[in-house]
Amino acid sequence: MSDALTDNRPIVALESTIISHGLPRPNNQIVAEEFESIIREEGAVPATIAIIEGSICVGLTKDQLEFVATSGDVSKASTRDIGFVLAKNKSAATTVAATSHISQRAGIQVFATGGLGGIHRGYNDNFDESADLEILSHTPIIVVCAGVKSILDIGATLERLETLGIAVCGYQTSEFPGFYRRASGFTVDWQLDTPEEIASAFLEAGHQSLAHALIVANPVSSQDELALEIHEAALKSGLEKAEALGIRGKAVTPFLLDHFHTTTNQESLRVNVQVVKQNARLAARISKALKKQ
Repeated sequence: MSDALTDNRPIVALESTIISHGLPRPNNQIVAEEFESIIREEGAVPATIAIIEGSICVGLTKDQLEFVATSGDVSKASTRDIGFVLAKNKSAATTVAATSHISQRAGIQVFATGGLGGIHRGYNDNFDESADLEILSHTPIIVVCAGVKSILDIGATLERLETLGIAVCGYQTSEFPGFYRRASGFTVDWQLDTPEEIASAFLEAGHQSLAHALIVANPVSSQDELALEIHEAALKSGLEKAEALGIRGKAVTPFLLDHFHTTTNQESLRVNVQVVKQNARLAARISKALKKQ
């Protein structure tokens, strides 16, 4: 990875939480390798990020990737956890917030993920907001995602992104995607249609000393999105079940995601994988465009 940085080659960061906590074993390692292969196919260098035995690793070896995918001793680290994990020589997969922070410090300008964290439903009662948003307000990096997961309050998340000054554009669309669905019912102010346009917008913001992230909302393809009736049924039953069981705070998101996987017969998991694959491909093209400008 140091050679790629020194040679100023296009690099795309990838988070590791989806490997350790988001995808079922043993397919998680295979899928993670596919994400990296797509980036290589596009002429860029993949840099999956994790903390392994007290060391921050930017660009995992095959053995390290296998460790993150198979070990039962890999926790989940956001930015607030990094110091503890390093001090105790522990291993952790990095969230969107932690990956963005580490990537930017390493000199990587583009990061591909599935969906952002955001404002949780019922925020007025639980004040549950993802750390992703605050970190991205002062981290100059391009984040390619499929919006925020539809289990969150998408409208409130967009308002918060605006308040924090985080730039948001739709890739070849004026609609903000809903992760499993191409459209969420909300729009974005800016539509950019090529990797070159995205690269230019990011660089121009940097020239003005603006340190916020640029969120590139890349909707899932029409053939891969979750059917509306299946999505709405899973969301409704999941929210009702969470309320009945008294599930609150940070436990809500993993509960609802697991509920989606179960009630959709793994269809939501299929969509999740396709989302990251297409985002990895677009991120590689953006990274290449950055190097040409």
